[in-house]
Amino acid sequence: MSPAARRAAGLVLLAVVLAVTCGLLGRWQWNRHLARDAVIAVIEAGYGADPVPLADVLDSPGDALAGDEVWRPVTVVGHYDAGATALLRNRPINSQAGFHVLVPFVVTDPAQAGSAPLEAGDRPAVLVVDRGWIPTGESSERPDTLPAAPSGTVEITVRLRADEPPSARDAPDGEVQAISIDQVLAAGGRDPADVDAYAAYGALATEESAVPDDIGVLPKPSTDPGSHLSYAFQWWTFALGSLIGFSILARRELHEASAGDPTGRPARPTGRRGKGPSAEEIEDALIDSQLG
Repeated sequence: MSPAARRAAGLVLLAVVLAVTCGLLGRWQWNRHLARDAVIAVIEAGYGADPVPLADVLDSPGDALAGDEVWRPVTVVGHYDAGATALLRNRPINSQAGFHVLVPFVVTDPAQAGSAPLEAGDRPAVLVVDRGWIPTGESSERPDTLPAAPSGTVEITVRLRADEPPSARDAPDGEVQAISIDQVLAAGGRDPADVDAYAAYGALATEESAVPDDIGVLPKPSTDPGSHLSYAFQWWTFALGSLIGFSILARRELHEASAGDPTGRPARPTGRRGKGPSAEEIEDALIDSQLG
């Protein structure tokens, strides 16, 4: 294989490698677009739905929350265990630093809880509720004040969220780095083994049909699809461009080689260079001088 052919083959190989790489990156962005679309569909279907009793979604505390039930509004009756309040840190709201106020809610209405009335020795059914957020105080470690949860029996409406994985990061006493049910209860001073905790938590919507005015309301989750789709098409455009561009360069290499010698070097010009006599003229001049 001539050097020109090897160079052309190298360009084609490079084009294929770049095209495959860009194609895979495009597919990765496409899959992210599909995943984001699925999340948006769940938010739009559940967030504005009519509230239903908690038992209609979770039969018992140990049940896992189905993926298509996330953000579903449910109503539940009980009372807050305000003494076990914990704070979620490092979770900004609209780019503003603050804390989420997490309070265990003891479910007392059997119709709402979906279970038989509690008997002596039974563990209370507890739903962790994210009541809202408060800004940081003079110190970023703690807020200046902590709003009090309503006392006594109340009916609340919450939007269900899946239990988060435990966080391995340290947090000050009474605070957590993730809404992991067991970690939240422990941070509030409650032993998770002493309660029957739901394997989900609720983002508060209303208390006694009203929105609390002493705590920041949790915003609606974003339904922005992002730029994954445009990125996918950009990567696929790069893939097509690399095939076309490097194929043109490879064709040019072969074309230039065909105009030169078999080694791929360009053909040398046959005309005279400069104004000096050629070798043939010098040789004729020497012969004429000898004959003369």
